This record gives sequence, C-alpha cells and structure tokens, in this order.
Amino acid sequence: MSLPVAFLDAVARLIPKDRRFDDPLSTLAFGTDASFYRLIPQLVIRVESEDEVVELLQFAQSDRVSVTFRAAGTSLSGQALSDSVLIVLGDNWNGREIRGQGTQIRLQPGVIGAQANAWLAPFGRKIGPDPASINACKIGGIVANNASGMCCGTAQNTYHTLAGIRLVLADGSRLDTEDPASVSAFRQQHRALLERLATLGHETRANAELAAKIRHKYRLKNTTGLSLNALVDFDEPLDILSHLLVGSEGTLGFISAVTYDTVIDHPNKASALIVFPDVETCCNAVTVLKTQPVSAVELLDRRSMRSVQDKPGMPAFVQQLSENACALLIESRAASSSLLHEQLALIMAALAHFPVEQQVDFTEDPVENARLWAIRKDTFPAVGAVRKTGTTVIIEDVTFPVEQLAVGVNRLIELFDKHHYDEAILFGHALEGNLHFVFTQGFNSAEEVARYQAFMDDVAQLVAVEFGGSLKAEHGTGRNMAPFVELEWGSDAYQLMWQLKRLLDPNGILNPDVVLSEDPHIHLKHLKPLPAADDIVDKCIECGFCEPVCPSKGLTLSPRQRIVIWRDIQARKRADLDTTELEAAYHYQGIETCAATGLCAQRCPVGINTGDLVKKLRGRDADRTKTAEWLATHFATALQGARFTLHVANGARMLLGAPRLAKLSTTLSKLSKGQIPQWSNAMPQPEKAIRFSPAVSDERPRVVYLAACVSRIMGPAAADKEQMSLYEKTRGLLEKAGYQVVIPDNQDSLCCGQPFASKGYAEQAEHKRQELLGALLHASRGGLDPIYCDTSPCTLRLMQDLGQTRLDLYDPVRFIRTHLMDRLDFTPQQAPIAVHVTCSTQHLGESQALIDLARRCSHNVVIPEGIHCCGFAGDKGFTTPELNAHALRSLKDAVQYCSEGISTSRTCEIGLSQHGGIDYHGLVYLVDRVTQARAR
Repeated sequence: MSLPVAFLDAVARLIPKDRRFDDPLSTLAFGTDASFYRLIPQLVIRVESEDEVVELLQFAQSDRVSVTFRAAGTSLSGQALSDSVLIVLGDNWNGREIRGQGTQIRLQPGVIGAQANAWLAPFGRKIGPDPASINACKIGGIVANNASGMCCGTAQNTYHTLAGIRLVLADGSRLDTEDPASVSAFRQQHRALLERLATLGHETRANAELAAKIRHKYRLKNTTGLSLNALVDFDEPLDILSHLLVGSEGTLGFISAVTYDTVIDHPNKASALIVFPDVETCCNAVTVLKTQPVSAVELLDRRSMRSVQDKPGMPAFVQQLSENACALLIESRAASSSLLHEQLALIMAALAHFPVEQQVDFTEDPVENARLWAIRKDTFPAVGAVRKTGTTVIIEDVTFPVEQLAVGVNRLIELFDKHHYDEAILFGHALEGNLHFVFTQGFNSAEEVARYQAFMDDVAQLVAVEFGGSLKAEHGTGRNMAPFVELEWGSDAYQLMWQLKRLLDPNGILNPDVVLSEDPHIHLKHLKPLPAADDIVDKCIECGFCEPVCPSKGLTLSPRQRIVIWRDIQARKRADLDTTELEAAYHYQGIETCAATGLCAQRCPVGINTGDLVKKLRGRDADRTKTAEWLATHFATALQGARFTLHVANGARMLLGAPRLAKLSTTLSKLSKGQIPQWSNAMPQPEKAIRFSPAVSDERPRVVYLAACVSRIMGPAAADKEQMSLYEKTRGLLEKAGYQVVIPDNQDSLCCGQPFASKGYAEQAEHKRQELLGALLHASRGGLDPIYCDTSPCTLRLMQDLGQTRLDLYDPVRFIRTHLMDRLDFTPQQAPIAVHVTCSTQHLGESQALIDLARRCSHNVVIPEGIHCCGFAGDKGFTTPELNAHALRSLKDAVQYCSEGISTSRTCEIGLSQHGGIDYHGLVYLVDRVTQARAR
C-alpha cells in the first residue's frame, strides 16, 4: 500500500530533499540490515533533530503510517527494517556529556559504542554493555535491544546501568527523566498513561505466579519480548516507562538520549584457554567459575574450535583435540597486578580437580591475549567464509539456566544432527548460560524454508518449554522470535506485553511485527536473498561492521550497500530484467564515489575489500587502454604535463585572484563532469624536477629516497606558510640524521602504478610497479640499503606481493621510528598538532606509531574523531570533490585550535588543508622542526 499523499506532502515541507530517499537504488540499499530479512522501505528519511522526529511521528499518527527507527543497522533479528517509512539517524546525534570524572555519561543515540568507551578511557571507565558489534553499533541500538556482550552479563546491561533517558512517544510527546520541568509537564499531560502503568505494575507484582516467572526470566540473560521486569522492579510509573523503553526495539518510542552509570574498566587482565575432555566436565567447571573472580568465560564446542584450527596463530594442539572436547576461554581483570595474580591463583585452584585435555596458561601479554580471543571472535566469520554462495549465515542466541548448561549444549548438538546442520558451531557466554549457535541456511526453495522452520520449532520447544530458558538472550526478539514470545512467556505475560504496546502505541505505527506480531509465520517471510554477484564479495553477510570507516557513507553508499545493490543487479540480469536505470545510478553512487581505500576490509569479519570490487568494475569500464599505455611508457612526459597544468592554474590564480578562480573552476568542473579538476586554496604549486647526485665516496650510511610522483610534481600551496618542498625537507632531515641520500636513476619515469590501478588499468599499474621495484633493487645495491618512500600509499602498494624481491621498504613513520630516533634529539613544541592517519598508514600497521611520534614532537596532539579516511582517494579530491568534502565535514571544528596538521600523503594533505582550515604537511616537517642531530 502506497504512502498517503498528505503524509508525503507534510514530510516534504519538513525534511529537505537531500535527506529524503524514495528512488529504487536508495530504498533497496536501506532495505537490508545484519539480519536475514529484507523489507524495502517506500521512503527513507534521514533525521537531524529531535524536533524532526516529533513532527514526523505526529504526521505518521495523523495518517496511520508505520515507521521504523534505525541507528547502525547491525541488529541480527530483523528489527531495523520497514516496508513503509525508515527513519535513520544523521550526523547530529553524536552529543555526549561526561559527568563525575566519568562515573556517568549522557549520550545521544548516534554515538558508536566504542567511541563512548574511548571518551571514558582516560577515567578508567566504560559503559556496561559490550556487544561484539561495539565498533559499529550505536547507542540507540544498544539501548533499544538491551545489548550485552562477553563481559557484561546481566548486571551491567543498559537496563541495570540506566541513570536517565530522554524519549519521544508515538504521539510525539517528549520526556526527559533528568529534567524536572520535562517530568512535571509529562505528569500533567499524561496522567492517565502513568496511572495505567502504575496499575499494571501493581497488578503484576500482586500476581505472585507471574511476578515469580518474570524474576526468574530476568535472572537469565533475556531479550525475548518487552522488558516486563520494569513492572516488578519499580513502582514509580516514570521508572517503569523509562525501563520499558530499554529492549523495546523501537516499538514503544524513540530514544533521543540516555545516561549511563558507567563501570570500572580495570587495566590489568589475563586470559587462559582450558580444554576439557567433554561438554559435561566443561559445564561443571563453569558452575564453579560462577563464584570466582572472572570477568568473562566463553565456551567453545569442538566444532567451533575446528572452524578456526587452521588459522595462523592458533595453538597447534587445537587440530589434535578429541571429538568431544569443549573449551573455556577465561579472562580475569583487576585494578592492580598483585590483585590480578591473587585472582588467577584462586581460579586455578578452583579448577584443579577437573580433568584437562589441553590448556594455555593465563597470560598477561597483550599479543597472546589477542591471539586467544581471536579463537573466539573468528568462529562466526569462519562459518561465514565457508558457506555456499546463495546461503546466509544465521547466528542464534539462547539462554539455558546455567545449572542445566551441559544438558542444553548436548541437546542443541542433537538438534544440529537431526536437521542436518553439519557445519553448525556453538559458543557463548558460559557464565550466563548464554549460547550462540551459528549455521548456514539457504532460503531459495520451499524445502529449505521448511527445514529452517522445523529446526526453529524444535529449538523453541527445547529452550523455552523444556528448560524454561530464553530464546533471545542479547540479540533482541525482532521479527525472528516474535511468533515464539507467547510460547516462552505464557498467555498472561504475553497479553500483558500487548497491553503495554497498545497503551504506548495505540495505533500500532511503531515498528509493526517486531517483538510482538499477530502473524505466526512472520519469521518465515521477507527472507533476504544473497545471490551470487562476484567472488570478491559473495561471502558478505551484510553485517554492517564496515560502515563506520567508509568516507562515502551518508553521501552515497556504504560498502554493505554497494554489495547489496551489485547483488541485486546481477540477480536481475540473470532473470532477464532491465537493469539500465539501476546501473546508471550505481555508476555514480557505487563506483565513482568509492574511495577504494580498503579500510572496510579491516572491519569486515570475513575480510572483504569492497574497494577491490569497485576497482574491478572500473577496469571493466576502462576503455582508454591506449592512453594508459602511452602514459605508462612516457611517464616523465606525463609528469611534465602535470607540472605545466599546475603552472597554468597558479598563473590563473595570480591573474584572476583566488576567489574568482575557485568559482570559475567549480563551474568548469561540473560542466566537464569532473574531467577538469576543481581548484581550491590548497591546490599545490608546481614542483621543480629533482636534480641531485650524492657524493660517490661518502662513508655515511646510505638510504635510497623514493620521492612519490605526487611529491615530485606538487609543491606547497601558494597560501601555505611552509614553502619548502617535501623533497627538500625530507632530504634535509635524512642528512641531519647522518644519512647519505641516494636517488634512483631516471626517477621521473618511475611510478608505483597506483594512479593506473585506481582507474581500473591493472596491467599498466603492475608494469609500472615492477619497473619501479627493479630500479629500487638497483639503487639499493640489491636490497642492501633501506628504501625510504615519502608517501604511505605508494609504500603500501610496493610492499604488497613482494614475493622473493628483497627490498627493505619504509614509509615515513616506520623509517623515522626505527632509524632516526637514536640519531636525533627531540624538543617537543607547545603548539597543538592535528594528526591524520591515512588509510595506507592504517594498512601498514603504523597508526599508533604515527600518533606516538606526533606526541614525541608536541605536547598537544589532536586526533579528530570519526575521520577514518579523508576521501581524497588519489585524485578524487579533484574530480569528485564532494567525496572529500563529505568525509571531512567535521574536520574544521575538530582542529580549530591547532596550528598545523600532519599526515603521510601529499594528496590527502591537499584536502585536509582545504577542509580543515589549517595547513597540513608531511610528518617530516614536524620532526625536522623539533629535532637536532644527536652528538656522536
């Protein structure tokens, strides 16, 4: 059913066109979340204020239009989808207020969970919930799902650490429980609602059987249904209301802010992996550990360990474990090292009488700790990586009473065998009896759907009825478990939930069919297709973990959405449907505006680099092969041409003036569809060709200096206070440190191939790369001398797939920290410095080293939040400037008190200077300024 015209007209008057999406590409892109469902919204609205939410809800009430709220879309049970109106959070929901030395924090719903913890880290605190998706999920979703995690348990989830909430109900009314004026007004305007909540609370507490059931259910981890514990834990109606919103999955209202009582984040921790001979022994050990000073106990069955046993870094014994082995990954944390050691002794003493098949003793080494936890964290993606194309990965989430955990584990394994889920694995938060099981499922035939239905019916009967457990421990009910809520809770509790729903959302406009549904088969409808699209991305499970680091998210598409659309295009082609319109839209939104930096691969559980797909598609469309070959063959001439172009631009600036040239170039760039670069004040002046020959008889240690092609042609901008070229500054620093600087022969003809690769000319790119590697091999005397590359993207490209080529390659960060630190004396400056960690620096593993170096050079280092990639992407900053502008839209405010910014990529620095309002330079400028040669 289409949306009412009156509603659409009202929305159009309220929300600007660039924040309303109803075209086929956008609605399809937003029609997916991390679950195995798909609903295509008719309208997507990006909201930027609470006032907008209030008015939208009032419009929706008037015209009976259902709406769904979405934060990050990482939820697993289908709760962030809509076939009506999807309301997504924009940029302006990232507010925070830290109180009482970090003992409380007030957050808006758009804050990513990990960011909240980063703000709290200096105080030794964190928020209680610690979901596995914390690097991607947002506070709105964490609260709405009452998410927990590995260390959170039940005591530290949102429900139990809630100090205050600001919400908007379905009728558009607001309540801020921390604002006395808001509370007073709400009491007056909603007296009947509050009285009804008070009555329901009183009746529930008076019903001894129901109250006992509720308390039992929430002794366990439980997110099935609405939070009925609010009715037995509180008698004040406002407390009941605020806690009902926790875990309500957007079905009772919109959460516009939440205040947490934070928890201590102990700095000292140790982990151990202990493998027991069978499930029973393992689960009996869990019962003992419940009384021990442990912060996390993760159970892994033999199947889950088998799924990761061949991965690098896994203990060798994992491959030889017995068939029935079951392991516990145990972590303990403490405020001091001595207290930690006391705790470890207590834990090991408690486990001493249990037979053990293998074990990795407690270690405090961060590297070893990370390796152990990788066993646990890699299990889910391991299943995703081996699934058949066209199937999806389902991760279910149940709780058994911990005293019955062993029986529950074995019964679940029996169900895997009964329904032929041979690849299924089982792991979980053992202290809470919370088990996750992961399996692959196809939905391409009625038989496959029927198998899934039969399996879920059996799981529901086993967990909810036989064991009195929870069908959803922490992933939220969604539409996945909505048909089973009554089975788990019984009729009285189920009808009570419906009373609450109808009290707070009488017209049923908020997220229908989520948590509560009158459709017993809703969990079998709107199942998401995952058709084959390309080997590069076919393993994508659409979890959304990649999205926070993508510079184009919010401008066009995120990596997840690029894959969703490309999958749909390929499926339509196989069905002989016309894809012309969709592909035309995808060319800009999917291909042209992708920075192709590969940061998405670092966050992806199965390591997918969506940029590789985009480069492949660019290669498919790359029809200027002869031009690319000519440029590769005549590269020195091409560089001369680039310098000439910069000369012309600089002359135009002097002739027309900067403001007029900027306006003219913007017009010309649009008319040429990006073929003519857009000029800005940060545009570099032309650099002179390098002319330098070192002394042949020099006895100083040698370093081969590879100046990237951008460094060779792009000098400082005319407005830059620093007018020395990167080449001169780098050479001066290296010589100050006592090095003899060697330049490769015919340097102007050399290139790493990145400009060709980014445009889809892979063959020409590799030719230039191999040519450069050969020149560097010669210049470094067969790899004897270190090679310093002044731009991190070029370093990264050269270091990939080196094979047997023995070259000692360094980017600026690694060379300075490994070769110059003991040759220079640092005197840090007082002036604040902004640091931009480029994508390539992150890929090279030098992010923290760059930050540490900056802190060695300045007492005040600023690292802007939320900027993972500048979006300049080689030359995209010139040809698609809106990508660069979008990626850096928050930069200026973040660096306003800085005198200078540093980075390790000349092109990135152009965009950073333009949008940051300060000059950005290479790291060497800062290091040179604050150092002197150390006396030898």
